[in-house]
Amino acid sequence: MSNIGILGYDSFHFVVEDLERSRAFYTQKLDFKEVARASEELVQRSGQQSVVFGAGDARVCVSTPLNQSSKAARYLKRHPAGVMSLSFRVKNLNETIAFLEQRGGTLMAEPLEDKDGAGTYRSVEIATPLGDVRFRFVERSDYRAFAPGFVDSGVGNAGRPENLYGIQNVDHVTSNGLTMQPIIGWYKEVLGFEPFWEISFHTQDVASGRASGSGLRSIVMWDPASGVKFATNEPLRPHFKDSQITKFVEENQGNGVQHVAFAVKNIIWSVEELHRRGVEFLSTPPEYYRYLPERLAKLGIHNVKEELKELERLQILVDGASDKYMLQIFMREASIMYDETRAGPFFYEIIQRAGDQGFGYGNFRALFESIERAQSEGTP
Repeated sequence: MSNIGILGYDSFHFVVEDLERSRAFYTQKLDFKEVARASEELVQRSGQQSVVFGAGDARVCVSTPLNQSSKAARYLKRHPAGVMSLSFRVKNLNETIAFLEQRGGTLMAEPLEDKDGAGTYRSVEIATPLGDVRFRFVERSDYRAFAPGFVDSGVGNAGRPENLYGIQNVDHVTSNGLTMQPIIGWYKEVLGFEPFWEISFHTQDVASGRASGSGLRSIVMWDPASGVKFATNEPLRPHFKDSQITKFVEENQGNGVQHVAFAVKNIIWSVEELHRRGVEFLSTPPEYYRYLPERLAKLGIHNVKEELKELERLQILVDGASDKYMLQIFMREASIMYDETRAGPFFYEIIQRAGDQGFGYGNFRALFESIERAQSEGTP
């Protein structure tokens, strides 16, 4: 059976109001290298300034508007800072376009083509059910520049910029919406993705009868050929409006990308170093670690190489099953980090996999249970 032909993630495009703040965050906090920037001609034509930051295979293009007719300005009129588009490498753009058109994909323009010496670049952008987020499919053949109109900043976009914290690539992308079925259906019917995993959780599961609470339902869809995965969350009743997913949609002023996860090989070392650079992560209740050995035993995980005390010290979470596990930690969302609502509710995740290919949703239950235990026992 034919598929969409995705090879993997190419990049994602972030829109902000303060480009210098983003430059400081990526280069000084996350040790991304500035690999490319929009040429003067592209800046004039697009009405926005764009800079590309890279670490390993991960690329993020950050744009800020210079005039109100730019794509970045139109996005920021409707949303706070956030992801405007996701790009994917494909084997053959013609085959990808034929696949999409046959399945009802909505192409937003004719394919873009460019030559870079002997190399070629071809791309096409399609609409999605994720509000103003677009998907772009890119075919590269010995094309060294980031994209047409971009110039090298000196590091070299075609290489794999070494990252101090071992960031290698994008592991997954998670999106939020008030209802996920239109999104899930689109992944399946238009992109040809398949179900990978599903879970639902609510704090009522831990403490029934409470007057408030938060819940979510999540479905992960994937492209088996490339391994590219998308998690999609929706709020769960009761207390639908109290759900963190509802709050994200309200703050983002619509559906959108909630977080991007970066893969690392040694999360303890990575997080230790990121802390030294002043990167802020979400904290974890002490009860989570108090009951972690018991929880790991129930999950059938007996081979965690990392010291649990080290995980607790750095507030790293563990999930998995049957001697396959993963370690994860979440940075604070931008609006909290900068104390500014226009910075948006987006955040980053750092993840290390040791066999488990899940998304750590078992940690949600464990975190809520630890909070409930602490409250019932009267501990802080």
